[in-house]
Amino acid sequence: MSEPRHIINVADVLTRTIHGGPRFEVALGDIDGVLGTTQIGATLHVVPAGKTAWPFHRHHGNDELFFILSGTGEYRVGDRRLPIRAGDCIGAPAGGEAHQLINSSDGELRYIAFANHGRADVVEYPDSGRIAVDIAHGNDKEPMSVFSTAGTLAPLGYWEGEDVDGEDRNG
Repeated sequence: MSEPRHIINVADVLTRTIHGGPRFEVALGDIDGVLGTTQIGATLHVVPAGKTAWPFHRHHGNDELFFILSGTGEYRVGDRRLPIRAGDCIGAPAGGEAHQLINSSDGELRYIAFANHGRADVVEYPDSGRIAVDIAHGNDKEPMSVFSTAGTLAPLGYWEGEDVDGEDRNG
């Protein structure tokens, strides 16, 4: 990695595009890595018309803050959909309601997502019932996570499936 810069113009941020099925598409640009910050992340998001970057989700370990640079869309939070536009600043506190930014317009939606670099996070995805758990060596995922998995949860009692003193205690 090159020497961190003190200033970067958002127009100069290089992006890479990722897709996830017909609904999800985003060009992502690393801001925090270029500036050398280690405790707060910043990523440029460029979302095409009619798409969304990420599934509806809720973080339990990381706060998120979004600043809308250009375009319009909707902020899906809990069971509401709120209009968003350039200049809006949106907070998604850890453990708060599930959220998602949607480009419901016919133009591009550009925003910067800021998040604290926590060592561990649990993320819920209410639409699919998935849950993800990530525990990293240090800040964010560099080096890669010590533990990273996703799936669905099945309710279990505390002792269920554990063999304690030779007997199975289902709780």
